[in-house]
Amino acid sequence: MTVVDARGHLCPVPSLRLRRALESASPGVRVTLLATDPMARIDVPFLMQELGGRMISVEEVGGELSLVVETAGAPPD
Repeated sequence: MTVVDARGHLCPVPSLRLRRALESASPGVRVTLLATDPMARIDVPFLMQELGGRMISVEEVGGELSLVVETAGAPPD
């Protein structure tokens, strides 16, 4: 799984880094975004809607977010 570390960066950097990683990913690949900006919790779902992918999970531990997304084109569960 690809991990994009955007901890310490503010909006829009986390979403831009995630977008860059997703653009080169194959269909159905899961990518984890690590972020400390609480806006990522809002921005990433909108990004995934725009790109046709989906949110898998969002976890927060000690102020650090871990957002797992999946690129478009994955077979349904």
